[in-house]
Amino acid sequence: METCYIDLKSWMDLNFLKANGDKTLFMLLGTSNQLANLSKLDLVFDNSTVSAEKCVRNLGVLFDSNMSMVNHVNHICSTAFYHLHNIGKIRQFLDQITAERLIHAFVTTRLDYCNSLLFGIPDNLINKLQRVQNSAARLITRNSKFCHITPLLFELHWLPVKFRVHFKILLVTYKCLNGLAPSYLTSLIVLKRSSRSLRLSNVLLFDVPRVRLLSAGHRAFCHCAPILWNGLPLDIKV
Repeated sequence: METCYIDLKSWMDLNFLKANGDKTLFMLLGTSNQLANLSKLDLVFDNSTVSAEKCVRNLGVLFDSNMSMVNHVNHICSTAFYHLHNIGKIRQFLDQITAERLIHAFVTTRLDYCNSLLFGIPDNLINKLQRVQNSAARLITRNSKFCHITPLLFELHWLPVKFRVHFKILLVTYKCLNGLAPSYLTSLIVLKRSSRSLRLSNVLLFDVPRVRLLSAGHRAFCHCAPILWNGLPLDIKV
């Protein structure tokens, strides 16, 4: 890993960029059993000794060693409720359109940012994010916390959090299918080929690869994207 850092630093020097060893972090990914069998690992970057972190931030997303996304979800909820509390203090002075714009700017964007990484996480984490969205919907429409949430989401034309994650993955899949996505994503999904003449041969289906680790493999884009796409109704895919 130290050799990789040296190569990366050389590339950055050639491109007039600076690698800061004092701020460099690294993390080991694996299952709980795999990480438990590893001894403590310290690396040296630019004469600075760095220990493996349990949680690191990359492009605004908090990753943990088990990829459970617990830290990231908790951070989203904490930040979102903070902004909801502040918006609630001035809600009486705002019309609904202005309140909705504020919610989109400070809350919805956080729920949607990189949310495709949340596919397959436990329901209790999804429910935490859903409570944020429910609170935002009730704040916009000025309804009590005991009001049924489904009609409010329907009125605002909001998808629930779980289906927003599915929508993001399906959108990227559509872009891959139509040459609008980067090649490193397009290469991860393969169209299903059949030697037989099928009645619905014009329906685009993807091969679903097998995964070794059910705890994480089913969350990979190459696995979840074909499953979600193949499950779409016929009139949407064609």
